[in-house]
Amino acid sequence: MRLFIALDIDDAIRGRITRFVDGVAGFAPDARWMRPESLHVTLKFIGEQPEPVLEQIKQALRTNVASSLEIHFRGYGFFPTAKSARVFWIGLEAGPQLAALADAIDGEVAALGVPKEVRAFSPHLTLARGVGRSGSPQKYKADAPNRVFQRLQEKLAAFPGPEFGTMTARAFFLYQSHLSPKGSKYTKLASFDLK
Repeated sequence: MRLFIALDIDDAIRGRITRFVDGVAGFAPDARWMRPESLHVTLKFIGEQPEPVLEQIKQALRTNVASSLEIHFRGYGFFPTAKSARVFWIGLEAGPQLAALADAIDGEVAALGVPKEVRAFSPHLTLARGVGRSGSPQKYKADAPNRVFQRLQEKLAAFPGPEFGTMTARAFFLYQSHLSPKGSKYTKLASFDLK
């Protein structure tokens, strides 16, 4: 089972983002755009796990005592850099609470043998990936300038950074990812309330 932990986004914000993507996707036609129903804020990618470990992960996550938190969706960027962009994303502002939640979750599943994150938490909402490219924000030696997002970058530079709204996250979710040639499909396996 390919697993990850994430926050869902409110329907109103999802709708604003969908309208934004409808207006800009034509400027990067070779990118793989995320389906609106697939948008989420990843807190921890767990990866492949045998099914018996699933219950242990749920048990560990039930110990989380984090509080609900407010998240503001605004702006955009490209990973790893604008010149060698592999990912187009929307930015998030949530104060230290979001990073603390991600860190707590990382520790909870690390106790089960899931490797801890080696890079700092970088909250974002992925909108598109360059075809056949890694979605990692990490820069690689093989990264080179590419043109997948060049026209999109030129168009966006003429406008102020987009604002998509604010939501209160009241729960996080354990998801299973089903990979397919048409894109990933995500299934919620469990919900964990934030206090």
